[in-house]
Amino acid sequence: MTLHLSHTRTDTGSPAAGPPPPLAESAPSARRPRWARPALIALLLATGVLYAWNLSVNGYANSFYSAAVQAGSQSWKAFFYGSSDASNFITVDKPPASLWLMALSVRIFGLNSWAILMPQVLMGVATVGTVYATVRRRFSEAGGLIAGAVLALTPVAVLMFRFNNPDALLALLLAAATYAMVRAQEDGRTRWLVLAGSLVGLAFLTKTLQAFLVLPAFAAAYAVCGPHRLRRRLLQLGYATLALVVAGGWWVAVVELVPASMRPYIGGSQDDSFLSLTFGYNGFGRLTGDETGSVGGGGNATGRWGATGVTRLFSSEIGGQISWLIPAALILLILGLWLTRRAPRTDTARAAWLLWGGSLLLTGVTFSFMSGIFHAYYTVALAPSIAALVGMGAHAVWQERRRASAAWAGALAVAVSAVWAFVLLNRTASFHPWLKWAVVVVGLLVAAGIVAYPHVKETLHTRRLLLAGSLAALVALLAGPAAYAADTVTTSHTGSLPTAGPSGQGGFGGAPGGGRMGGFGRGGAAFGGQLPGGAPGSTGGSTQQGGQALPGRGFPGGSANSQGGTGTQGGTGGQSGTGTRGGMAGGAGGMGGLLDGTAVNSQLVAALKKNASAFSWVVATVGSQNAASYQLASGSPVMAIGGFNGTDPAPSLAQFKQYVAAGKIHYFIAGGMGGGMGGGMGSSSSVSSQITAWVEATYKSTTIGGTTVYDLTSPTTSGG
Repeated sequence: MTLHLSHTRTDTGSPAAGPPPPLAESAPSARRPRWARPALIALLLATGVLYAWNLSVNGYANSFYSAAVQAGSQSWKAFFYGSSDASNFITVDKPPASLWLMALSVRIFGLNSWAILMPQVLMGVATVGTVYATVRRRFSEAGGLIAGAVLALTPVAVLMFRFNNPDALLALLLAAATYAMVRAQEDGRTRWLVLAGSLVGLAFLTKTLQAFLVLPAFAAAYAVCGPHRLRRRLLQLGYATLALVVAGGWWVAVVELVPASMRPYIGGSQDDSFLSLTFGYNGFGRLTGDETGSVGGGGNATGRWGATGVTRLFSSEIGGQISWLIPAALILLILGLWLTRRAPRTDTARAAWLLWGGSLLLTGVTFSFMSGIFHAYYTVALAPSIAALVGMGAHAVWQERRRASAAWAGALAVAVSAVWAFVLLNRTASFHPWLKWAVVVVGLLVAAGIVAYPHVKETLHTRRLLLAGSLAALVALLAGPAAYAADTVTTSHTGSLPTAGPSGQGGFGGAPGGGRMGGFGRGGAAFGGQLPGGAPGSTGGSTQQGGQALPGRGFPGGSANSQGGTGTQGGTGGQSGTGTRGGMAGGAGGMGGLLDGTAVNSQLVAALKKNASAFSWVVATVGSQNAASYQLASGSPVMAIGGFNGTDPAPSLAQFKQYVAAGKIHYFIAGGMGGGMGGGMGSSSSVSSQITAWVEATYKSTTIGGTTVYDLTSPTTSGG
């Protein structure tokens, strides 16, 4: 049986068969080829197996979110607000939607790696299925399967659908919203627009304003291509907007209306307001770089998170995560819009190109030029759009294969992607060195065949030959991402800044078992001490392609005897600082406490568990990552002073003294950034530094399992 890429045309194999009908005239068919359902089941099963394989190697993944999941499984109040601890001192710096699913899983199955991460795996399978269903509706089964396979093997998708950051749920919700928009384009029913708006609203409760990047594409596509008169279309978009506000705003309204004394502090904000967090630190601050309380501080942050510009997504830090098929997606997007240029206004194919293409361009441009905090894994939001455009484009090229424009576009997409894959694979030259040559040779040969096809007589034999070549090209172009995917599932990824694929491609180094964060990327600086959470005396991370290792700088917490990092191409090491608040590495966390948690000695765990029920918090420490480590190890609430970066003004010194006087906190462990990098490198004016100084002056330190702790139930002075 011959595999056909079109719903609307059955090839008979006759030599006289003419070119297929124009793409704009095709329509989805209710009939499904016999191979379609088994192929879909195989795709989803393979995706599930890939994403679940060796899942526990990631442990608690990002302990910042795992601690919040643990808290939500112990306290419904913590569940609702997304608190970092079950005693509800402070929330994570995101809305809690992604935490809800994981917390429910932990309530059912207990606290373990699988219970935390398996919901993400299921989200990945659901996202692949959603993209398949969306492409299949308007184009073809084969196009949908290609889109699903591209998404499933995208390295950053493989990473994030095995990780507990909010990005997995965000990708699923936005893919589902696009499906609803495609359905609305087909029949014009308001309910589909309302559903799309509701899904974007839930995406807002997952990662705030990033969810809204697709809205201009959604609104423009329906306003231009919707099946009703303009007035009706605009009214329907109004209903969708209302649904978005309700779905995304109800939780915000509750948080803003509940008195601050009755809820946890809003982590990441400087004024305990979720709205200011949304529009500041997590909103426009990400675009401008003016992020008060950020790891890098406020002000102009251009370049702090890597060079901005049109090449950002193709850089050494990010290219291997997402960019493999971006050139193909853009070329095929242009082809799709060209082929539908003369179609009726309501043509659903053109609407689909506008929806997926607009989403890719708007999100991609934002990521490329934003000056604030940006991490490589954010790019998983692009993966569904890239996959859909490639699947839709493959259908279009096949259906229009006798047209020179389609043949040239298809050949260009294959050739450019093959060459770009060669470049990406060459960045990790020791990683399967033969693969880059196989990809580029197969890709260029098939591209030549696609260009030549319109000039040969079409027969059943030539069609089958072209189909075989096209499948070979698909396999070749997915070989690089698949190799990166295989490396990703066999490697441990933990901490705040994970990256997919083999180390050495840029980004955050290659510390085994540490989410590949041995150093601060290309041209950056390696801080003294192992990242993340090194032990006293550990060796620092190494810079990629030069850069300079910084000596210990006297950050609060951390040991004073760790060694600076070294640059692989000219970076210089440095000795750590000395004194009470020595280098950044060490048992107390330091920079490791910012990027990941810290190892917790069994003796310390035993001490924290002893009489734990008598305290609201068994220990207080600076920074959420350090707090998460102690909380996950002890199973009891831990106060994260200053939130994630240690820069939030919570609690104040006076409030902390009140908690201590009331006997609510057992121990204090100095750690984290002591005011965060955004707080002036441990400035004495930061709240966390004030608390640290007060504790050190008021309570005697002791060492438990190699960690310096202060027993807040035994002051050495009057406690003033």
